[in-house]
Amino acid sequence: MSSSVKTTYREALRAAIREAMQRDPRVFLMGEDVGEYGGCFSVSKGLLAEFGHERIRDTPLSESAFVGAGIGAAMNGMRPIVEIMTVNFSLLALDQIMNNAATILHMSGGQFNVPLVIRMATGGGRQLAAQHSHSLEGWYAHIPGIKVLTPGALEDARGMLWTALQDPDPVLIFENALLYNFEGELAEDAGPVEIAHAKVLRPGDGLSLITYGGSVPKTLEAATRLESQGVSAEVLDLRTLRPLDTESILASVRRNHRAVIVDEGWKSGGISAEIMARIMEQALYELDAPVERVCTAEIPLPYAKHMEDAALPSVQRIVAAGLNVMGRNG
Repeated sequence: MSSSVKTTYREALRAAIREAMQRDPRVFLMGEDVGEYGGCFSVSKGLLAEFGHERIRDTPLSESAFVGAGIGAAMNGMRPIVEIMTVNFSLLALDQIMNNAATILHMSGGQFNVPLVIRMATGGGRQLAAQHSHSLEGWYAHIPGIKVLTPGALEDARGMLWTALQDPDPVLIFENALLYNFEGELAEDAGPVEIAHAKVLRPGDGLSLITYGGSVPKTLEAATRLESQGVSAEVLDLRTLRPLDTESILASVRRNHRAVIVDEGWKSGGISAEIMARIMEQALYELDAPVERVCTAEIPLPYAKHMEDAALPSVQRIVAAGLNVMGRNG
């Protein structure tokens, strides 16, 4: 049985990048401030000294340009990891992501793959106001031709990258910025993990709590609080938003017959609506109560901390939704 070490989400990500670069000389990291500065969130700190400027490349402040360069490098045999500082800046490269990376395989009749990995920070809760607090991973999950990963646990922060780099098609990894300082135990021999399936993080037999990414710790805490009130809640971490593991979602609903979806994105047209639609289409008669959603308020996220906290999904809101679905309104 392997021993474990105490680490952080940030350190797990750094270890994954280091391992990938040691394994494969085609892998390199590029993005704004990833080299000398060590990354906006210090994920790549120390890697420049270890691997040099050829493989840790600081780029100009032009997301469209360096994502496009990553696409070209991937098409020519390299395995680039492109870091976009925060998810809002990815909109400046949306043309490259959606109209090039996601479509080239199809438009070339299957002749050209784009084995590109794009990492970016997502999520609110850091008092960075409306322009730097988006959760747009649900938007990207709308686009055919890419995979969308949302590591919410240390094992996935450590293990998803290498699997993504082996994929012949573009993979986007959304790292919730509130998780970077999250500490926990990780097996010393932790390595690559599969990315195709959701994972039950906590068993239960009365209520399904379906979530991903930065909402995972909140949802686990909510499940603990619900248990103290006599509600056995299963926590399902989606892990991947495209392709959605519909079978795991339906299996959870069929076990528990009640569900709450926790999504830091906006409710209207979001990934929570897609999950709810699939449950309605394929497991309606398994439900003993309507599905509920806990999402971010339909507003640009405020700067003031008390207002931001009120707008984001919280443990209290998850517990309240769970009790409501169970027919216990508070």
